Amino acid sequence: MVHQAEKKKTTLKPIGNRVIAMRLEAEETLKGGILIPDSAKKKQEMAKVIAVGEGKKTDEGKIIPPPVKVGDVILMDKYSGQEVTVDDEEFIIVKTEDIIAIVTQ
Repeated sequence: MVHQAEKKKTTLKPIGNRVIAMRLEAEETLKGGILIPDSAKKKQEMAKVIAVGEGKKTDEGKIIPPPVKVGDVILMDKYSGQEVTVDDEEFIIVKTEDIIAIVTQ
């Protein structure tokens, strides 16, 4: 009798003033209907916030909460953050200082 091990889902919890986000997919076609190959796509600077740390700690020990919340779409510095892959999903961990804006529609 063969038993299959249950695959546990890994969770990430950001620490301090860090945010975990997933990059939003780039558009695959241009306005004229031209397809863009994967090799020509640029990294998206927009991402959706998945998890938020507790905030930045001041020298006095006070916690300043992050300016974003789970579900926000953010615009971040192009080369900021640490890319990680967990359970075949790609995430980016960014400091709140590297978030340029919250995108609203």
